[in-house]
Amino acid sequence: MSTTAIARASPDALLALASKEGRGRLKIFVGAAPGVGKTYAMLAAARSEQAGGRDVVAGLVETHGRRETEQVLQGLEQLPRAPIVYRHRVMREFDLDGALARKPSLLLVDEFAHTNVPGSRHPKRWQDIDELLAAGIDVWTTLNIQHLESLNDVVLKISKIRVRETVPDKVFDRADEIVLVDLPPDELLKRLAEGKVYVEDTAARAVESFFKPQNLTALRELALRRAAERVDAALVERMQAQAIEGPWAAGERILACVGPDAASPGVVRTAKRLADLMDAPWIAVTVERSGVGLDAAARKQVDTTLKLAESLGAEIHTLTGNDLPDELLRFARFENVTQIVIGRARGGTLRQWLQRSLPQRLMQRSTDIGIHLVPLPADSAVPVKRTLAARMNASAPAHFLYAAVAVAGAVLVSRGLAQVIPAASLSAVFLMAVLFSAVKSGVGPAIFASALSFLTYNFFFIAPLYTFTIAEPYELLALLVYLVVAVVAATLAGRLREQARVSAGRVRAMRRLYEFTRRLSGLATMDAIAEGAASEIHASLGRPVLVLLPQGDELVLAAAWPPEDLLDEAATMAARWAFTHKEAAGFETGTLPIVPWRFLPVRTGDTTYGVVGVMMQGKDGAALDSEAQALLDTLTEQTAAALQRAVLTRDMVLARTATETERVRNTLLASISHDFRTPLSSILGSATSLLTYGDKIDASATRDLLANIREEAEGLDEMVRNLLSITRIESGALELRRDWIDLREIAARVIAATRRRGASHGVVLQWPADVPLVYADAALIEQALGNIVANAVVHTPPTSQIVIDAEVEPGWVRLRVTDDGPGIAAADLPHIFERFVQSGSAKATSNDRGGVGLGLAIARGIMQAHGGTIAAVSPVEAGRGTRMILSFVNTAATEVREP
Repeated sequence: MSTTAIARASPDALLALASKEGRGRLKIFVGAAPGVGKTYAMLAAARSEQAGGRDVVAGLVETHGRRETEQVLQGLEQLPRAPIVYRHRVMREFDLDGALARKPSLLLVDEFAHTNVPGSRHPKRWQDIDELLAAGIDVWTTLNIQHLESLNDVVLKISKIRVRETVPDKVFDRADEIVLVDLPPDELLKRLAEGKVYVEDTAARAVESFFKPQNLTALRELALRRAAERVDAALVERMQAQAIEGPWAAGERILACVGPDAASPGVVRTAKRLADLMDAPWIAVTVERSGVGLDAAARKQVDTTLKLAESLGAEIHTLTGNDLPDELLRFARFENVTQIVIGRARGGTLRQWLQRSLPQRLMQRSTDIGIHLVPLPADSAVPVKRTLAARMNASAPAHFLYAAVAVAGAVLVSRGLAQVIPAASLSAVFLMAVLFSAVKSGVGPAIFASALSFLTYNFFFIAPLYTFTIAEPYELLALLVYLVVAVVAATLAGRLREQARVSAGRVRAMRRLYEFTRRLSGLATMDAIAEGAASEIHASLGRPVLVLLPQGDELVLAAAWPPEDLLDEAATMAARWAFTHKEAAGFETGTLPIVPWRFLPVRTGDTTYGVVGVMMQGKDGAALDSEAQALLDTLTEQTAAALQRAVLTRDMVLARTATETERVRNTLLASISHDFRTPLSSILGSATSLLTYGDKIDASATRDLLANIREEAEGLDEMVRNLLSITRIESGALELRRDWIDLREIAARVIAATRRRGASHGVVLQWPADVPLVYADAALIEQALGNIVANAVVHTPPTSQIVIDAEVEPGWVRLRVTDDGPGIAAADLPHIFERFVQSGSAKATSNDRGGVGLGLAIARGIMQAHGGTIAAVSPVEAGRGTRMILSFVNTAATEVREP
């Protein structure tokens, strides 16, 4: 294989470069600690850019009272800060809207990790900067290395201080350029002592707590190492995009195990650092045990850790199983994981003496995957787990009352059976009470019932009676065995109950999803889909729901459930932001998190069809759990698919209409150009002959030429009249001037007009004597009948015979036009009353003068306007002929024509 065939650009690298097109460029000035000169270096570089003619604006620069920084800031345009009212105080923050409106070529925004005042559009400044970059503005900013999320635990170990303001690593990694501002620890401490970093009192406290030489040295090493990793990643990305061969990663994959304990965030950060060092993708996974639920605190801990992992760039998965090691290893092998990162179990509990911990079981069963143990962080609290006490307290008091009643019932039943059954066999009755409690109330009440039944069984049925004393050793052993069996049975039965509850919940969710999809699949319009989606999402989540759809340049409320407008100004702003930026906004997001609604863009691919808003907190203040949020995401995706289908259907109908309109237009132009050209040419020829040879032509020839001009002009007039008639019919502007008319007189006038136009056909009127008058518009009926006769003339040979007759049936008067021509093909018969359709039989005749194909369509429109019908029958006799039947309603007439 040739070298050129091997050296191909990486599609992922090319996609990453393409995603940056149109975005601004981000440069981060990184330092090991405050005071190294990041802001000064940024301003100095910006002054150089300004001197080169670039439009540079200082969006927000924190000088911290440092004279050198204030001096270098002078001469740069500065944006005024935006006032934000928080707790009755006016705070000054970076003006994001002002920066977007000003839109300079380069904007300086200090302190990348800063937390905005509550009420700002975004909770973090790095999110403000991301919006600026999306608007095409280049941004320079500053960052201390301890604010990187993946290094949070490492910094805690170094400085014994937990940094609360962090920046996700994936945001840092997306920077186009990293500038490391380095200063040796000795020089930094000297600057600190001279008051160039903090004021004197603050500087003294900083030296005691954070600015220790060993801390600064470690932080400097972190900054140097992280900057080197970023430079190496940028180099690899560039080489891959340009198809430059090199030694790429060996295919490592990292798996971080997330649980409801305080060590999980440290596990996630460690996995992130390990993935960066190995240049490997990584996955964060949590396992939900069937039948073992988590309390609110544990559930929140898992959700928070998974969100942290996602913000650091992990792929998120949730597994279900009872055997945690087997489930984790099965998933790891399926995903080709090479390294597993898991938290070290806290020692010293009885359970760990009796049973191996999860990390120990993983190491025992895994021979091909590396295991990394992460200790609990120094500032962690007791792990959040479902202890026995927590499970006992999680059940409602009524459930413990049910357990006590069940045991009391077992005592009464056993008292009745004690005369016929040995005391040792009565334990089965108490075991039934325990199982009843487990099935009805869960594990906690069942364990309570086990202990209570143990005591009551001993008290009432083990000698000596009515005491807790046990006389014989074998009876003590029997009671202990009973207690173990009861607890195990209670635990298993309770877990089965929990599994049944979870399974039932999942079945309900699947049924709800099926009903949601089925209902939306039957809706055709976007408004109907919005109404259906709002009601179904409300039924699934039990929260108020809004659906907003675009209308021109505005985003309008298309549906709400309950049906009321709950949008305020802040919620409307969040909805518009979600629609414009194609990202979630509102509650617990990076944009307007103070809004109680969460707005999700309804999108497929790059197309956004609207926004779904859900009130995230219920009346009890509880937020949606992770399962409900996953269901919401799925329902939103289904809504997007339904809206896409509606839009595609609408576009298809419009395209079909446009195609049909184009076809009709082309047919009309082709027909008119031909049918107008022939009579116009004849008129032009006759008129030219009269003008040129008028004095040389005898009177008879002159009359013939004038007659030809009149005949052709009448034909043109008829075609124009037909065009105007079909326009009036289709627009609904056809006016009927009804009166009692004689169809025989109408037929006679049509026959005379046909002969006057020179038709050589034999047109015969065969009229019965009992035909009543009809209530109709005489002129329109004459036009309809004339079109039918003219159609017969055109599509039959010159020697053909055309018969006009009538017949009377109960409730109807039928006017018939019959010819003996070649007839109409069976395939053409259903379409002959459509516009611009001509039968192929015309080609079989010697008459080459056709029409535009509107005559029969006009006749049908006229008859429908009168409440009648028109039909065609072909063949009539011996495989030939065509009969057109015009049916009029036989209204009771006050006058009937005598024969």
